[in-house]
Amino acid sequence: MSVTAKFKVNRVSDMGWGTEVELTPDYATGRNSEWAAATPAGMIRLTIKSEARHHFTDGRPFTVTFTPEDEPETVEV
Repeated sequence: MSVTAKFKVNRVSDMGWGTEVELTPDYATGRNSEWAAATPAGMIRLTIKSEARHHFTDGRPFTVTFTPEDEPETVEV
């Protein structure tokens, strides 16, 4: 079973040797309402050293899916 949550880019920082991106839960227009009932807070922090950093701009929303390797079935929350 997979867990899906909606995050948005909260902060982008150029570190010189890479870019640090911080994502926090996105509650706009009811996003994450079911997920937040069980897990009301969260944060994802990435360090990116490639051109992929250009995909992460302030406020941009993302859907993140956590799928265990041994359980490929997806359930959206």
